[in-house]
Amino acid sequence: MVAIEASILSADFARLGEQARQAESAGVDAIQIDVMDGQFVPPITFGAGVVQALRSQVDLPLDVHLMIVEPERHLEAFAEAGADRIIVHQEATPHLHRLLQTIRELDVEAGVSINPGTPLAVLEEIFDLADLIQIMTVNPGWGGQAFLYGQLDKIRRLRLLLGERGLDIPIGVDGGIDPTTAPLVVEAGATMLVSGSSIYNDQAPVLDNVRALRASARSE
Repeated sequence: MVAIEASILSADFARLGEQARQAESAGVDAIQIDVMDGQFVPPITFGAGVVQALRSQVDLPLDVHLMIVEPERHLEAFAEAGADRIIVHQEATPHLHRLLQTIRELDVEAGVSINPGTPLAVLEEIFDLADLIQIMTVNPGWGGQAFLYGQLDKIRRLRLLLGERGLDIPIGVDGGIDPTTAPLVVEAGATMLVSGSSIYNDQAPVLDNVRALRASARSE
């Protein structure tokens, strides 16, 4: 089954705990926490304190997506705060191999994300250390952006590449995921969908939005 993660970047910041619990009740598989530092991407969002606070609110895995420079300086803090997986950007570090090793040494799953303009070739030497590869289907920084359809081919090529090597690494997608785009990325090979604004919005309750997203992901 395709996993669905709710990105709290689109949630009501004044009610993060409540909104995380709503997503848990709706049946999402994890909560993704987008950490931004105002340097790697323009906005500033959450820190390890938010992860620690949410850890006491839900029983779901917490997937911490670090969109920050020098991520190696903060790995231990997020691990101690309760992160179950830490995703780092290939573009944010010159030492990706060592960074993924360090995450695993903290007894946390290690994920790697790449931006739309980054080629898959940069990942070929770290497949053995990645518990997840996340393809950004928008340029990182803000929720609610339009899906970049050109990334579908990248997802297909990644699935083919992993298959050729006999690897079963989950492929995540993050950005512009809604009931229209979800079946497209699943058909291309994605096995984990991160969704923010299509789960947290004013059009429908979180429960209905998660159900619609889940149903669309099954219709590929």
